[in-house]
Amino acid sequence: MAGDANRVRLDLNSPEFQDVFFRLETAGLKQVVASLGRLRELDWHTLYRHTGFNWEAIDHLKAPNGARVYSLRLGQRIRAVAFRDGDFLRLVSLHPDHDSAYER
Repeated sequence: MAGDANRVRLDLNSPEFQDVFFRLETAGLKQVVASLGRLRELDWHTLYRHTGFNWEAIDHLKAPNGARVYSLRLGQRIRAVAFRDGDFLRLVSLHPDHDSAYER
């Protein structure tokens, strides 16, 4: 596991994220949970370089803290919108329709 000092910590408390998360069908839910587990094991440097999550900036969005907002793949067709806040990756929304992550 990555050193705790720089480890990615997850914030899944967004109501918009949870609304979709709790309605996922079994296959999608398993994929998302497995991806979240992998994210918890990474440090930030590794996450930024990791190709499996297809970490992409969404240039037209800004987080409440002014940080860049990103889309990342959490399942075969599922993306999340998130931003970094200190050591936390704050997941804002979950998109089973892959392309809808960019339409906010």
